[in-house]
Amino acid sequence: MSERKAAESSGPARHSHSVPAASFPTHNSPRTWFLTSSLTPLAVRLIRQLLTHGDYVVACLPPHEIEHDDRSAEFRELVNECKSNRKDREGWKDRIRSIRCDGRVMGQCSAAVAEAKHVFGRIDILLCCTSEAIVGTVEELSTTPATQNLVRDQFETIFFSQVNFIKASLPTFRAQHTGHIMILTSVGGHIGTPGMPIYTAATWALEGFCDSLAYEVAPFNIKVTIVQPHKEIQSLTNKIVFSPSLPHYDSENNPAPSIRDMLTNVLNLNPETAVEPSETEIIQRYPKLPPSSMDRLVGETVYALTAIGGHENPPARHIVGFEGAEAVKEKLKTVTEELEDFVESSIAVDIFESELKSEAAQGKVKAEGKPEGTAGPSSAAST
Repeated sequence: MSERKAAESSGPARHSHSVPAASFPTHNSPRTWFLTSSLTPLAVRLIRQLLTHGDYVVACLPPHEIEHDDRSAEFRELVNECKSNRKDREGWKDRIRSIRCDGRVMGQCSAAVAEAKHVFGRIDILLCCTSEAIVGTVEELSTTPATQNLVRDQFETIFFSQVNFIKASLPTFRAQHTGHIMILTSVGGHIGTPGMPIYTAATWALEGFCDSLAYEVAPFNIKVTIVQPHKEIQSLTNKIVFSPSLPHYDSENNPAPSIRDMLTNVLNLNPETAVEPSETEIIQRYPKLPPSSMDRLVGETVYALTAIGGHENPPARHIVGFEGAEAVKEKLKTVTEELEDFVESSIAVDIFESELKSEAAQGKVKAEGKPEGTAGPSSAAST
């Protein structure tokens, strides 16, 4: 999808294809979706699909974003559509409920869930889709109290706010004995990104939390799915915060790929969001892409969310798109190769002389193409 990624300065070759029409799991009645953040371009497009399908939507609106005219413009257009007399929008206004809610405040999350249940009777799918990208190396985020606060802000946005919504919804799901919690993160949950260490850390924290949660709530027929689109999907549809830069990490001096440069190049395509590099100021921007480009950017992810949301047997993890899947496969391949390279170090301290230890050693031998029985002294000792 080269057009979709035209703003990206570099990267792997893209597959070009059109996203098929929205697909939904078979269900007997309309479902109620609860979105933790509904002002993003992705959320607005998803809500349109849900309302067209006949589902109900609870749309949480972060207060600090409502006041931003550009950020909330698309959602206001959607609200006007819902109130219009258009034949294809009939009934929409009765199936959407907007709730002003700051996910960082547990009490507001609980109140939003209670209001949703009061208005629509139930919640079927909780979509945790709040995000924000803090850009800065570890050292750049350690220079001043203001940059150190960015670390806390990143965890408040990506981790704690979503945990609050999950905790608030669990009693409802448990009482219903059904529910689907969907977490929209990115392939950053598998792969670290130079220049975004805190974003990656917060993402991994949320995914680790949900991995444990899935086992805890399975007896109550509550499903948990982590949806991982490419990092650019979340970054280019949410606020980007640049910490002051340090010259040591300029692309001229550091061989690591510069996510700062890549995102800056995208923002500079639009004069309204252009960024001047700064070594002293924290800079914030909401990307503004042309509507057609945004449609292509988020299309695959919207399709995945509608196809998986409320599914009877959803995946624990779903990677969206060819590029993301290939990147994760490469990472897992590297992990496997390193594990095999150092398997002897792993089993050397094993206090149990087990068949598994012998099998691990033999597996390494086979991987290296040696005949069985030539694994060396450690193999002989293990048997």
